[in-house]
Parts: sequence; structure tokens; C-alpha cells
Amino acid sequence: MDLLKKLDLQDETAQAYLDVLDRKSQRLKTLTEDLVEASKASAGVLAVNKERLDLIQLAHQAIGEYEDRLERARLEVRVQAPKEPVYVMADGRHTWRILENLLSNCTKYAMPGTRVYVDLVKKDGFAAISVKNISADPLNIPASELMERFVQGDESRSAEGSGLGLSIAQSLAKLQGADFQLAVDGDLFKASLTFPVEETPPVESLPPDEILPQ
Repeated sequence: MDLLKKLDLQDETAQAYLDVLDRKSQRLKTLTEDLVEASKASAGVLAVNKERLDLIQLAHQAIGEYEDRLERARLEVRVQAPKEPVYVMADGRHTWRILENLLSNCTKYAMPGTRVYVDLVKKDGFAAISVKNISADPLNIPASELMERFVQGDESRSAEGSGLGLSIAQSLAKLQGADFQLAVDGDLFKASLTFPVEETPPVESLPPDEILPQ
């Protein structure tokens, strides 16, 4: 592919074929990488490094990372979350990947000109973050089937997703002891990720002069 790009192809048809070939090869590369990650996640062979994370901060960082892509998709993000931090014990890299997959899903499949709602609720010892959007195409299958590999919903969808994002998100949540659920109501799509709240403050060592005598 790289060698072909270096050639001085003047023929418009040949250049068009090259562009198509480039897009298809990139999609195949992404599909292969996603398939490897999905297999590792579902098999439970990925390392899990839990740490005390502020789920609200992580969500805002992920939204900020996707801000340009969401704007290009003509989507407005509305965030509702507590003002104070909400801490959970989670693997930062895996949790980031879950949020990334959900936001990517919105840019590919949400109806342009609509809103994406990201809500974080802390209740009864659990913290749940949900992402809701209106699908551009009819959601004509049960929510449970959307988490099966290679399923993208309506057959008419033209977005070039791998169909693995939600399956990967579910597996990565399970690896951390979190719960991942989907719900479909008409064309409304909702994904939620739930962790037990980490209430214990981090242990900080005291300076030598502040250590109490025995």
C-alpha cells in the first residue's frame, strides 16, 4: 500500500481505487486489533491494575478527548454528575477504553443534531455512569444481542464499525468486577457502567515528627 501511494498515479480511476483500498486496509487493521483485544478480554487474560479513581474526572477527560469528533458528528453532550468526586476501585486503562468505546459508538451511530447524555449517579454504595443517545437508524434487535460480536444493529447502517466495541466494553467491565448493561427503548440507546463506591480515603504516611509515640 505504501509503495502504491508513492507512485505518481495520474489516472483518476486508479487513484479512486487506491483510496478505497486504503480505507479497506485501515478498517481491516482496526478489525484485527479489536478482535485480538476482544478475545483477550473475554478470556480474562488481560492484566487488571486497580487503583482509586475519580469516575467523574475520568468521564470528563474522555469527553474532552472526543470533543472534536462529537462536534463533527453534530452531537451535543450534556453531563450531569455530583459536584464532589466519586471514587471507585478500577483499572484506569480498561475503564477509559470502555468510555472511549461508548463515545465512539455515539459518533458512528447517533442521529446528527441530537444530544448525548452522560449521567453519573452515586446511590446505595454504587456509582453508575450512563451514556444515552438517539440512534440514527432503527434499533431492531434486543439490547442483549447488541453486545454480541460483530453486531451493529440495523442492517442498513453504513458506518464502518467493527461491531466489537460493546462486546469489549462488557468484557473489560467484568474483568474489573463492574457491571455493564444496555437498554433499548424505541430508538433510545442507553449503556451503563456500575462500580462499587470506594469510600475509604487513601492512606497517607505521616512525616517522622508527626508519628505518635508508642
